Amino acid sequence: MFGNSKKSTFIKKTRMNNQKISIRFVILILSILIGFNANGQQWIKEMPGYERYKEIAPQIRGSIKPGQISVKWADDGKSFEYNHNGGKYKFDLKKKKAERVGKAVVEESPMARYRRMYAGRPERGRQYTFADSPDGNKKAVYRDGNVYITTTNGENEIAVTTEGSEIKRIKFGSATWVYGEELDQTTAMWWSPDSKKLAFYSFDLTKVRDYYLQYKQTEIYDSLEVEPYTKVGAINPVVGLMIYDLESGKTVTVDVRDGKPFTDEVVGHYIYGIEWSPDGTELLFHRTNRKQNIMEWTAANIETGKCRVVVREEWLPSYTTNKPDFQFLNDNKRFIWTSERTGFKNYLLYDLSGKLLATITSHPFEVAGIVKVDEKAGFLFYMARSGDNHAKLQLHRVKLDGTGDVRLTDPAYNHSVDISPDGKYFIDVAQNHDIPPFTQLIDSKGRQVSKLVESDMTKFNELGLKMVEAFTFTSVDGKTQLHGLLHFPSNFDPNKKYPLLVSNYGGPETNEFRETFVYPNSLTEYGFLVASIDGRNVGGKGKATMDQIYGKLGYAEMDDFAEGVKSLYNRPYFDKNRVGIFGTSFGGTTSAMCLLRFPDIFHAAVANSGVTDWRNYETFTPSVT
Repeated sequence: MFGNSKKSTFIKKTRMNNQKISIRFVILILSILIGFNANGQQWIKEMPGYERYKEIAPQIRGSIKPGQISVKWADDGKSFEYNHNGGKYKFDLKKKKAERVGKAVVEESPMARYRRMYAGRPERGRQYTFADSPDGNKKAVYRDGNVYITTTNGENEIAVTTEGSEIKRIKFGSATWVYGEELDQTTAMWWSPDSKKLAFYSFDLTKVRDYYLQYKQTEIYDSLEVEPYTKVGAINPVVGLMIYDLESGKTVTVDVRDGKPFTDEVVGHYIYGIEWSPDGTELLFHRTNRKQNIMEWTAANIETGKCRVVVREEWLPSYTTNKPDFQFLNDNKRFIWTSERTGFKNYLLYDLSGKLLATITSHPFEVAGIVKVDEKAGFLFYMARSGDNHAKLQLHRVKLDGTGDVRLTDPAYNHSVDISPDGKYFIDVAQNHDIPPFTQLIDSKGRQVSKLVESDMTKFNELGLKMVEAFTFTSVDGKTQLHGLLHFPSNFDPNKKYPLLVSNYGGPETNEFRETFVYPNSLTEYGFLVASIDGRNVGGKGKATMDQIYGKLGYAEMDDFAEGVKSLYNRPYFDKNRVGIFGTSFGGTTSAMCLLRFPDIFHAAVANSGVTDWRNYETFTPSVT
């Protein structure tokens, strides 16, 4: 997300090398903090601790057989199947026990699943250049700034637009880098459910300045790519929406700004999250002003282009969520909406007329995802940050009218769940940063029915690996409790002094502290402590926390990172005179800022791909635009 390189192909290639580069730079930090000097390519092998690192590091990830399983529920909810230790098991809810029924089915690996899900996707920051119609008979195509419609085999082409061109700096059916990168807009053309209409983007880039990017700079002949690109404070492209009717051949321009001119203040400066209403009678989209502190989910009349607001979110102290999570109910008219208007994410029940039907939750903590809606029983199952700390997600059940909210899981753990089709049971994978996952069956009242699988830590213990420790400290503001994680080497000796490496990202709404199991960082084997620290940039603690960094990135959260290091000063084994910090992207910014602002706390840093001047960053980020 954060970095100065703006062409997608360039970034894609560059980011692939970032991890390798970071490791090399981290090794440089190690040598600085240890006081070791070496020349040439042999320096890593000659570093103190290298032999220990070479022995232990490759074994860390495989040191635990995790007790985390995924199950397949029977349609009637009376049994489920799962794989474990090479066997396939069936658990009968009536018998309350599992029986082996065969050999384990080969499951798709996470990497294979990732590749399958993202195969054929546009390059980073780009959009698909085609869209197939729902009826399977037509295809919308983007080419040279214009939109065309053909049959699926490419015949009988119709030009929907003709005014688009790179020379005129007008385009239809595509978007810009910021829309793809920051608004996750991989599509720019949308068919109606009946395949009779096509909605598409329009962009006027005539006032947007070009960005020049050199490729192949290490070769004899380099090349130059030119793209319209808006930096902080500069003029953005004028965005619009159009709807083409295949039967009449007419195009309707959506009045995305309600007749108001394109300005920084107008709600409609950014248009994104476009989709048709389930019945195809309206075009739905999100719109914000440039500061993004007002967001409206809007419905457009497909015949006239006039718009009406369905839901409006406003958070003037900082910014609103661009695309709040929502889910339609079975009637395709009512929907559950995630709102932050109380300062915390909560659930509301609306209908498409814009009427608020119920406040489902009103917690002083954040909801964190819809798990299941049981309309027949009238229940919503959802995750919330209601555990012993904000990182321990809990399963709740509440009636759709907002009554009878109950937590169903143990607040001492972080949970991920899989609910049975009838809602009477759920599979619960529970864990913490220092407790590896175990899987259990829980009933609808939150009672354990059976413990299915536990993690095997035999090898972890044989290697002498140390559990990662969570620590807390108070923010510089004097009131916000923050968290960090501290990693130890396997041969840790509390009577020795250890230098510290801080590994932080530090961007808005990101978390270093977590309550999924954390393996010890392999860099500790060189003889280091490694810490990851949250500041007031942390996600999941509500808007009041995030408001403190709005418009002033690099200050409040960096103050907290330094305070987190200082909170470790009373540990006799911590050498406070040898502290390094490293990170990539916003982590690079964090590293540079911490070293420059707190040279008495941080003594060495690696700032990889960091933003060192916000004027060179992209237009979109609310805190800097």
